[in-house]
Amino acid sequence: MKTDEEILAIQADLKARGVKYCVGAYVDIHGVQKGKFVPIDHFLHFAHGSELYTGYALDGLGQGPSDDEISSVPDLDHIIQLPWQKEVAWMPADNAFQGKPYEVNTRVALKKQLAAAAEMGLGMNLGIECELFILKQEEDGSLAIPNSDDNLTKACYDVKRFMDRYEWIDKISTTINDLGWDLYSLDHEDANSQFEFDFQYADALTMCDRFIFFRYMAKQYAAEEGLIATFMPKPFADKTGTGAHFNMSMFDLESGENLFKRDPADDPRGLGISEMAYHFVGGILKHGPALCATFAPTVNSYKRLVRRGLMPYYSWAPVFNSFGRNNRTNSMRVPMGGGRVESRNADAACNPYLAAALALAAGLEGIREKIDPGQAQEDNLYELSHEELKERGISELPQTLKEAVAAFAGDPFVEQALGSELRQEFITYKSEEWLQYHQRVSQWEIEQYARLY
Repeated sequence: MKTDEEILAIQADLKARGVKYCVGAYVDIHGVQKGKFVPIDHFLHFAHGSELYTGYALDGLGQGPSDDEISSVPDLDHIIQLPWQKEVAWMPADNAFQGKPYEVNTRVALKKQLAAAAEMGLGMNLGIECELFILKQEEDGSLAIPNSDDNLTKACYDVKRFMDRYEWIDKISTTINDLGWDLYSLDHEDANSQFEFDFQYADALTMCDRFIFFRYMAKQYAAEEGLIATFMPKPFADKTGTGAHFNMSMFDLESGENLFKRDPADDPRGLGISEMAYHFVGGILKHGPALCATFAPTVNSYKRLVRRGLMPYYSWAPVFNSFGRNNRTNSMRVPMGGGRVESRNADAACNPYLAAALALAAGLEGIREKIDPGQAQEDNLYELSHEELKERGISELPQTLKEAVAAFAGDPFVEQALGSELRQEFITYKSEEWLQYHQRVSQWEIEQYARLY
């Protein structure tokens, strides 16, 4: 916690830079930002958690109408002056309740797991691949590709389609680098008007904060062009979905050494990761179905997690609870060069704090208990039959949100990692989400049945 003198120095600096308002943005169970805006003259009180909220008014904050209010406590080490509105300073925040960290808050849950890792002398680095669609919204509310000539079946890496969105791309890229995130790659992805931005990994908390801000920034810059940026996992049934692959490694807190890295020549399995990394993978695979609920947390997520669906070719999406080398049909992959492991079933709609908290808890269990992940799978698993998969001991991940929530609810590990209240909030909201979806009458049903019967 910073001293009042340090807080006042930050306030003076922000004022000198033209800041008039500040917001401490915490997230609800869905990973959607919430917060109050406070004039800069009240920054000292704001920094100490002066802003109070009725938790019952928010999704997944675990309160009833008779409960005391929760507060937001901004993280003053991660302040961003909004590039498009310099008078506002944004910062991530935690919730507190009666003067203590509020454990139903997902950022607090991640910090709890990071503390557990620190007791083992470990820290977690995380890189999140930021994918999204840039679309236009028609008068009837439907989504469409902005370019009338963008009819490619496979648009991956297409230079012309990339340059069509240059103004928006350049705003994003420039801001990423101005913020010091170090953008190192960007491209047009597989689906039409789908893009990916990759910037340097950071400690897990910082990366989750950046992912939340990235979603905010992308939507702002798209709106300036009359378009919408969507992180919906599967906006089009016949096109590739939007992932948010989690690239994870553990490091030594004292030396900073990457504890997952190993020379492939010294790795009997040849993937270039340490025994600790294999055990980390083992923990994630052990709890893979439960983790899937937080990596892929929406009804729409499971339209992405299919082998092919309505696409003319394989979807690239992981549907198997398995791991391997540079094999994208596994849910866990060890990219070329080793030193990290990648969860491929995470999608762009995830609450990154919640997903990272549960992934870290599972990985730490794997490290503590030395869980063996089994045989690395190098084949195209899409092409194996059910019997062949069964022979290898490979199971499929949940195929609907309902199945994923059931796996989440049925794994005792979840309550150990998240606590009973946060666990129950997720189950309640996601069960209701499934029910609301399941009870709606879709356009497909009307087209399929209205004249048939």
